[in-house]
Amino acid sequence: MRIHRDTTYLDPADRGATVAIGNFDGVHLGHQAVLRQAAMVTDAPLGVVTFEPHPREVLVPDTAPFRLMNAEARAHRLAKLGVVHLYELTFNAALMALTPREFARDILAERLGLKHVTVGADFCFGNNRAGNANDLKAFGDEFGFGVTIAELVETGGLEISSTHIRQALSDGRPRDAAAMLGHQHRIEGVVEKGDQRGRDLGYPTANMSIAGLHPPKFGVYAVRVDVLTGDNIGSYDGVASLGVRPMFGVNVPNFETHVFDFRGDLYGAHLSVALVEYLRPEEKFQSLDALIAQMDADSARAREILAG
Repeated sequence: MRIHRDTTYLDPADRGATVAIGNFDGVHLGHQAVLRQAAMVTDAPLGVVTFEPHPREVLVPDTAPFRLMNAEARAHRLAKLGVVHLYELTFNAALMALTPREFARDILAERLGLKHVTVGADFCFGNNRAGNANDLKAFGDEFGFGVTIAELVETGGLEISSTHIRQALSDGRPRDAAAMLGHQHRIEGVVEKGDQRGRDLGYPTANMSIAGLHPPKFGVYAVRVDVLTGDNIGSYDGVASLGVRPMFGVNVPNFETHVFDFRGDLYGAHLSVALVEYLRPEEKFQSLDALIAQMDADSARAREILAG
């Protein structure tokens, strides 16, 4: 997949795609339905037009972390779904100032040279979100690209949305989140140097930041781990702790994963960790022995779940 962060001067080979437009946070089943429709309408390469940073981060800068995915995790997921071109438009004052007509003409038609655009029925665009999906269809007729409006997707009577997925994760229901995502929720990032307490306790962990991401319910999870870079590329099972580590008085949320039966160095490697099942809330123990005993129990339960 080709990622285009500077779309000012595109190579002719990178123009003329059929695209889906949206933030694609989570790349959930609703997003995937839009992508499937986009892929069916022409024989052009499949693309996605999205925005970075997420518009909400710019428009409401003081909002609590809400993203389900960082940009890199989103790109990985879209690549797995067959996207050939990912156009990451910089969401800034200049882009926000464009009227709906200017966005359709200047960005979609002239800059990207799109053949076809697919959007969800609730799509809004342009300054103050003044344009809707029907407006885009009219602009497509005017500027020479086709437009398909995809209906919203529901599961079990619940409209699939990033909001509902965030709520499931906040409640400690990763399986319900996965049912709406169409894949397990993953936390991706580079392994950072920690305080190595886990190693001293017999449970070395790979530490990752969750800065900027919506925090799932704090506690312990059974997880699957994909090591994407470094000398130990592969898939593993494990158990992870998400939270502020009350046993040690740490207040910054952190994600620590113990990879089962692993021998090696993961510092600096890029990991993708899938939350499979919530095991228990985080807690403060009376002693290190009590903590280790609980970690033994957590690991045994996680192994049992992941073997099923």
